[in-house]
Amino acid sequence: MEGQDLVTLANILDGHRPEKTSIIVPDGPTVSYGEFGDEVERVAGILAAYGLERGRAVSIVLGNGLDFMVIFLAVTRSGAIAAPLNAAYTAEEFKFYMEDADAQLVIVSKEADAAVTAAANLSVPCAVAELDGRGRVTITKNGSELTKGVDVIPPSPNDIALFLHTSGTTSRPKGVPLTHANLMASLGNIVSTYELSEEDTALVVMPLFHVHGLIGVSLSSLRSGGAIVVPSRFSASTFWQDQSDTGATWYSAVPTIHQILLMRADDDGAPEKSFRFIRSCSAALAPSVFSDLENRFNSPVLEAYGMTEASHQMSSNLLPPGSRTPGTVGVGTGVEIGIMSDTGSLLDTGERGEVVIKGANVTPGYHNNPEANSEAFTNGWFRTGDQGELSDSMVLTLTGRLKELINRGGEKISPLEVDAALIKHPSIAEAVCFGVSDEKYGEIVQAAVVLSANSSETEIQAFCSKQLAGFKVPERVYIVDELPRTATGKI
Repeated sequence: MEGQDLVTLANILDGHRPEKTSIIVPDGPTVSYGEFGDEVERVAGILAAYGLERGRAVSIVLGNGLDFMVIFLAVTRSGAIAAPLNAAYTAEEFKFYMEDADAQLVIVSKEADAAVTAAANLSVPCAVAELDGRGRVTITKNGSELTKGVDVIPPSPNDIALFLHTSGTTSRPKGVPLTHANLMASLGNIVSTYELSEEDTALVVMPLFHVHGLIGVSLSSLRSGGAIVVPSRFSASTFWQDQSDTGATWYSAVPTIHQILLMRADDDGAPEKSFRFIRSCSAALAPSVFSDLENRFNSPVLEAYGMTEASHQMSSNLLPPGSRTPGTVGVGTGVEIGIMSDTGSLLDTGERGEVVIKGANVTPGYHNNPEANSEAFTNGWFRTGDQGELSDSMVLTLTGRLKELINRGGEKISPLEVDAALIKHPSIAEAVCFGVSDEKYGEIVQAAVVLSANSSETEIQAFCSKQLAGFKVPERVYIVDELPRTATGKI
């Protein structure tokens, strides 16, 4: 299997042994590469015969499963653009995302009522996808199954394959088109970073509508010839049984999921050693959690750095004997990384500024948003909006989001630094700090925590004061039962 031959997602299944297992669905079908490839080709032909236009988006509202993977690759194989969406969105949210993507078709599960309502409001046709008893995907429209197929012309590397939106934490969500070439470059980087092979099996715990689960785990595994285990959703109570049944060699998740698995490990009978490596991405992993993971599960923990605009991964800590340092996101993985000043000059190692990137994985630009593109690209570099610094060995440490820094009377405070101090407290299971408007200082630091054992606001503040300058210590600490999260596990 020569890398240069794998130029689009249409080629992602090429070169693998047809009899080799590709996808395992717990309590569901297990399919080989040969079966999976044939199914993708069959469904792509059905979509093309239906009249799917090349270069236009198809909104996909399906949960994790074999049907999602088939539909996703079939849409991109047909030359159309896959635009997966979170099934938990409201009708108004669906309407925004479908309209922004100019969706020509919406493919949904039977339960996706809000998505169907939104599509109807936009006069966008809807089709229902589901698995039949033989593990084949059926597509029905207006109650009739689509069965006619045609031969499909493959897409080109510069064709758009995937259309997603930024999370919108600092502004209105922006449309991010990613080409086949972007995705294949990113998949190659991920496969190389973790030395993925057909001997690997990845346990998918992140949603497939998000780049972490889709690109960081699922497509990268298929690119390498490995297998993926795709439960319908993450469940801590079945995680270790799924791992044992399938021999999964790695998984990737947000810190929240790692912490859940850690807290339940002994009660759930988690093995002392199981995975070849554990990957963490999409939110900062506290060094204390890093250490606890390695000590309990006896696997190297590799924290990575990714974002939608970079087709997911930009940097990562490395497998042994390579370096991995708690509190950092490692080195560039096939991606050039720099630190830029406010004026657009690249800074030296050790200096703090905005993280900027270059690489074949980077989006060609935001959809219909010249103002955002002007702000995001400087001298060929993409500005991530993250603040960080590079060491002499080019290891990247993130210090905060530029627009999320708390400005207390002119003192810029990184929420990540305060979060890391809080999570070191032995009675704190989860923590998040935030800025609150203040008449005197402009902003002050406050925090919310979930406890694993008894503590108090005063005791937590005293603990933080031993690690942080006084102006960084949260002036209020709210003790709560749980923290609010996005659908992808971010707080």
